[in-house]
Amino acid sequence: MGLFDRLRGGDDRVVFLGVDGVPHELVQEHPDVFENLAAIAEEGTGDRLESIVPPESSACWPSLTTGKNPGATGVYGFQDREVGSDETYVPMGKHVRATRLWDRVTDAGRDATVMNVPVTFPPSSRIQRMVSGFLSPSLDAAASDDDLKETLSGFDYRIDVNAKLGHEADKTEFVENANATLDARHEAFTHYLDEDDWDLFFGVYMSTDRVNHFLFGDYVNDGPHADDFLAFYDTLDDYIGEIRDSLDEDTELVVASDHGFTELTHEVNCNEWLAEEGWLSYEDDDHDSLADVHEESRAYSLIPGRFYVNLEGREANGSVPESEYEAVRDELIDDLEGLTGPDGRQVCKRIVKGEEVFDGAGDDIAPDVVVVPADGFDLKSAFSEKEAVFTTGPRNGMHKFENAVLYSTADLDAAGANLYDLTPTILDLLDVDADDAAFDGESLLAD
Repeated sequence: MGLFDRLRGGDDRVVFLGVDGVPHELVQEHPDVFENLAAIAEEGTGDRLESIVPPESSACWPSLTTGKNPGATGVYGFQDREVGSDETYVPMGKHVRATRLWDRVTDAGRDATVMNVPVTFPPSSRIQRMVSGFLSPSLDAAASDDDLKETLSGFDYRIDVNAKLGHEADKTEFVENANATLDARHEAFTHYLDEDDWDLFFGVYMSTDRVNHFLFGDYVNDGPHADDFLAFYDTLDDYIGEIRDSLDEDTELVVASDHGFTELTHEVNCNEWLAEEGWLSYEDDDHDSLADVHEESRAYSLIPGRFYVNLEGREANGSVPESEYEAVRDELIDDLEGLTGPDGRQVCKRIVKGEEVFDGAGDDIAPDVVVVPADGFDLKSAFSEKEAVFTTGPRNGMHKFENAVLYSTADLDAAGANLYDLTPTILDLLDVDADDAAFDGESLLAD
């Protein structure tokens, strides 16, 4: 860290390293690969972390960095809908309605450096330094100032892994790109950990999520890139160890993922299923968006596993009367409970009603039903024609709700912890006052 921090002393500091999509079992089953995380657990905390509903990065990171549910953040996934409209949009940082962790830190007169957090575009100019992460259009647009942009360019910094390379049959180039992205990210992190006078350093390695999406099946089934998968994680663990070794005794390290991961065997085309079951129809044969849904439809889906009743007065072309809403929703849930995959297994592991998990100023676009799928099933929601309800694609790994990770040099009471607990925990570690009622979680700092 900067010279000023090294001299002043006294103030508690926190480094948060996000490892997007890293599953708890992976770390537990390979202590030889994750030697540094194992050492952190021995010193402080190492445990499982629950994600949120739905466990998708675009929804998870706003919740993790605010301590609030999607009903308060207003971000539910990669695609959200306008109120009272059939228009949809890709949510960005500007759409997050709840207060971010680093804004609370800044409001308390402390300094924050924030790097590569998903759903933070455009970058904030009110905090010390920020480069936005996933969904940023370019490095030039993502960097909060020209000096940052120039420095990161010199590191060959990338906002994200080139996921298109993962679609190739030969994933060698994808593996090389993922490792290069990881290396550049770490070089940038270590530079600003040393350069900036921060109280909170918040950085995310998202290349982990990309590697999991395209190589997790290789890891599980000893495929052609199984060794590449573990070698990537061995490097990541080394980088976490380097950062841990660089920190002084007044600084706590927190490492966490936003969701877990498991093997993917089938993609489930939810709108195709709804169409086959008579819930959904389109204006004509040429359809590719929510605007093409016929007004007589009773339900539609948005990724991931979010289902909306086509409610009269709420939807642009709603047809289900308010008086029939509960009965229609219960019927939809019954049909979802009966949905089985090609192997006969139930697709839906958990089905929740929107009001059970969403509450806040952004619940005006909340789904009526959310499905957390069983392992192996990934819920898709395109409005275009599909060949079948169940398909396979280039990805062989998918998000999982139950098995995110939480590691920290601090002594945390992490049993049963979830994403909502991380923001109040970090504020507590920083000794920044915050109203407990402002969060859906609570501090995990042990008494």
